[in-house]
Amino acid sequence: MNQFLAMVKARTMEFVRDRGTFFWNLLFPLILVFGFSFVFSGNQDKIFKVGLLGDVPQSSQYSFLELEQAEFIPYDLEQIDRETVVQKLRMHQLDMLLDFDKNSYYINDQSANGKILRMLLQNPQYNQMALQEKEVSGKAIRYVDWLVPGVIGMNMLFSCMFGVGFVIVRYRKNGVLKRLKATPVSAFSFVSAQMASRFFIVLLTSMVVFAGTNIFLKFMMLGSYWNLILITALAILCMISLGLIFASRFKSEELASGVLNLLNFPMIIFSGVFFSLEGTPPLMQKIARFFPLTHFIEGARAIMLEGAGFVQILPNLITLAAMTLLFLVTASLLFQWD
Repeated sequence: MNQFLAMVKARTMEFVRDRGTFFWNLLFPLILVFGFSFVFSGNQDKIFKVGLLGDVPQSSQYSFLELEQAEFIPYDLEQIDRETVVQKLRMHQLDMLLDFDKNSYYINDQSANGKILRMLLQNPQYNQMALQEKEVSGKAIRYVDWLVPGVIGMNMLFSCMFGVGFVIVRYRKNGVLKRLKATPVSAFSFVSAQMASRFFIVLLTSMVVFAGTNIFLKFMMLGSYWNLILITALAILCMISLGLIFASRFKSEELASGVLNLLNFPMIIFSGVFFSLEGTPPLMQKIARFFPLTHFIEGARAIMLEGAGFVQILPNLITLAAMTLLFLVTASLLFQWD
């Protein structure tokens, strides 16, 4: 028992004396709570997202607009065309679209929320204007079709960030990097080898996951597989480079894990992996543009669901390439063996 208590005390004091890790475990939950409260402020009870087009009547004149569980998002047809808004409905970014100019509404039959909203509109109590239903043009997109790029991107993110960042921190803590410093191996060669190894592992894993699940689920794929592989490969390099920044200096595995999680979880939540950012605060949408995962998911969904070509995804590719270069330069400047 004395030995056990001595080891408990030693491990506890090791954690407490590691000031970075200790304060990180206190700050990380606070940051997440405040972050969630900001992003979802004012929308705690909102279940549905409904787009509005045309001359929108007052809520007192149209009872459906008083539905407390729905978030109503108006679109100005002078800034965005009708087909673009309908496309948001097809891609599950909206649950319903009310077009008051055409006295109609659009619904996505593949959306469970959309079917509930349709039942409400069929009730004359809510639909005093007797809006007529219109089918969404084109092939219906299932939620799984919309979700799969985000899930694959999330898996890539964890594999890249922890597979490189966490491992190098462990090498530094265990003295492996200090031993390598005494060899002819340069920092560039070591980091490049880590990147190459992780790149091929994550790329191959992502392709196997996609192909394996596609056998059973038959994802919608309207674009080129080569373009999808291209943006996947570039996104993997970008995420690995980002992980290297955190691996360049940290000596504590616990601190590295906390910092990586701080970056990973907001990126997963706010990059549109599981739900659309439509209707979230504009500031949050702008912040999401700084996440490499956002650009991968956006480009991959455009390829798979819209048949986007190289030119259409070029802005996402340029952004990922620029981020990769920036992260690599930063990591190389910060990197230390000891």
